[in-house]
Amino acid sequence: MKWKQQIYGMKAYQPGKPMEEVQREFGLEKIVKLASNENPYGFSPKVKAFLESDRTNHAIYPDGYAQNLRTTMANHLGVKETQLIFGNGSDDIIAILTRALLYPGVNTVMATPSFSQYSHNAEIEGAEVRQVPTKEGIHDLDGMLNAIDENTSIVWVCNPNNPTGTIVSDEELNDFIKKVPSEVLIVLDEAYIEYVNAPEFKDTLHYIEDYPNVIILRTFSKAYGLASFRVGYGVANEEIIAKLDPVRAPFNNTTLSQKIAVIALEDQEFIEQCIERNEAGKKQFVEFCEQHNLHYYPSQTNFILFEVKADSDVVFQEMMKRGFIIRSGNALSSPGYIRVTIGTEEQNATFLKYLKEVLTTLS
Repeated sequence: MKWKQQIYGMKAYQPGKPMEEVQREFGLEKIVKLASNENPYGFSPKVKAFLESDRTNHAIYPDGYAQNLRTTMANHLGVKETQLIFGNGSDDIIAILTRALLYPGVNTVMATPSFSQYSHNAEIEGAEVRQVPTKEGIHDLDGMLNAIDENTSIVWVCNPNNPTGTIVSDEELNDFIKKVPSEVLIVLDEAYIEYVNAPEFKDTLHYIEDYPNVIILRTFSKAYGLASFRVGYGVANEEIIAKLDPVRAPFNNTTLSQKIAVIALEDQEFIEQCIERNEAGKKQFVEFCEQHNLHYYPSQTNFILFEVKADSDVVFQEMMKRGFIIRSGNALSSPGYIRVTIGTEEQNATFLKYLKEVLTTLS
């Protein structure tokens, strides 16, 4: 078989460990997963009510154009329906972008650490990956500008950034976008935008009107609590969307996921409640870090990356034994740190109690 040379030695994406696997491994009755930045409060009760009464005919193909979802989303954002593309999660949009724009001979620029799927998909397509280290967890936009040349095809800005949770301010982003060559696509990945409350972060939708080389990615997997339904979307000018749409797989969103996303989008009261609870939970972690003199990145998301002053993998294993699944910083290019999803008040309190025990034992 004539495999692509670049896939030799590549590893598949490693999500947080499945809860059932951890239960079996350690003989635990209760597991709390704080590894994948899911919403601990689930999804809107309106979605639950719909699922309990749903009579969707799943033997029929879904609407490949996602018309109802498209119309609802366009109205919600104040954009044209033709400025939207939907994916099987925003991961799918990332894959579509790399498939359309990356190939041997071109390069792509991104921060490190940042979301691993940018580089992973670029490597599959045989493009050169240029990673620019963050500064205190924040994108070094000047360094990224210096990495761009005549062969650059895509530049990625994960804002807020995963895994650090930090943001690039509107002023910095605006200055950056102005300086990126017009033939380079700028991807603004805003998977966690609903959680941002920093005044220096402004809505970015105006960029798609002001600059023809910007696309914004968002998702229903985080704040909306619909991770298993796999709905992500991109917003850009009509020309970009028209070029990308033929690359998109047909029927890449199910009938059920399209219906659910519409219902979730219309329940903004639920989203506001989740955001308030997330802020309170984040304070629990910040207070713990400050009390124990542990460095943490100022997060504008529903997770926090912080120092443990120990081997990240050891802390990861010890917390699993106690029923908590998190992410080791070693897997996120952040050794000596762990990334933890903000849970409920009770989950956070229990987690931090056990973490204190673990860190005391390892110190």
